[in-house]
Amino acid sequence: MSTATIPATQTETGGLSLITSGLVQIYRTEGHDVAALSGVTLSVAPGEMVGLLGPSGSGKSTLLLACSGLLRPSAGKLLVNGQNLATLSQDELDTLRATRLGILLQGASNNLVPYLTCVENVAFAQSTSAGRGATNLPAPQEVLELVGLPADDHPLAGLPAGQLQLLAIAAAIAHRPGLVLADEPTSQLDHAARDRVLEALGRINAELGTTVMLVTHDPEVAARLPRTVTIRNGRTGAEGRSGEDFAIVTADGSLPLPPEALEVVPPGTLLRVRETEHGLELLRVEDEA
Repeated sequence: MSTATIPATQTETGGLSLITSGLVQIYRTEGHDVAALSGVTLSVAPGEMVGLLGPSGSGKSTLLLACSGLLRPSAGKLLVNGQNLATLSQDELDTLRATRLGILLQGASNNLVPYLTCVENVAFAQSTSAGRGATNLPAPQEVLELVGLPADDHPLAGLPAGQLQLLAIAAAIAHRPGLVLADEPTSQLDHAARDRVLEALGRINAELGTTVMLVTHDPEVAARLPRTVTIRNGRTGAEGRSGEDFAIVTADGSLPLPPEALEVVPPGTLLRVRETEHGLELLRVEDEA
C-alpha cells in the first residue's frame, strides 16, 4: 500500500453513528477515584473513519471500551445509532455487540482461537452472531478475501504478525457490523504489515460503508486517516484532517489547542479574544503592555 491518505468518501451502505455527550469514566484505585474520561463529547457520522490519537494513559482505549459496551460509563450519554448504551441491559448489549458492532482488542491473539484455522476462526465468530439473530452472513472465505488474506484455509501456527492481525480484523467483521472499534490495530507491526492493516480497514470503510474508529499513538498512522481526534487527560482536544491539526470549538464553547500551541500558550495563559476585519484574533494579555 502507498502512503497516500485514506480517502474520506465512503459508500452509503449501513454505517452506524456514534455520539458521546459529557462522558465520564471513573476508576477506583487504592482508595482513590481516578477519572479516565472527564466529560468527553464526540460525534462520528455514519460511514466515517476516525482515529483516536494520544499518548498512553490519555483515555483513548477507555473511550473505545465504553463505545463497545464492554465498559459502562460513570456518567454521560453514549449513543450508537440513537441507542443509549448506558440504558441497555447486559443481554441487549451482548446482542448489539454480536450483530452490529465489530470489536478488535489490542493484540491479535486476544481476538482469535489459537487451535482453530483461519476459516474456522471466522466461522466461529459468525456462529456467535447467528446465535444472536444475525442473518445473511457472507462465506468465511469472502471475509478473508476482503481483508487481503487468501481464501485457502491455514492453521494459525506460523502465520506472521501482520497476517494474524488481518485475521483478527476478519473475525471482527465476520457479521458485517455497522461500526468497527479497533484498539491499536497497527501496534508492534513493521511498516509493510501496518500498511496492509490500514488498507484492510480502509477497504472495509470504503466498500461496505462501515463506520471505523481506531485507537493509535502513532502520528504516521494518524496522518493517513481522514479525521483524527486527540485525547488528552481524558478529554477530547484538537482534531486533524488528513494529517493537518486544527483547534476545534466544542459544544460548551471551549477551544482545545494542539500540543505545539500549548508550548506557546501553556495552561493558565490569559487570552483576549478580539474581532478584526480579518476574523478573530487571540492575544496574550501580557503581550499587550
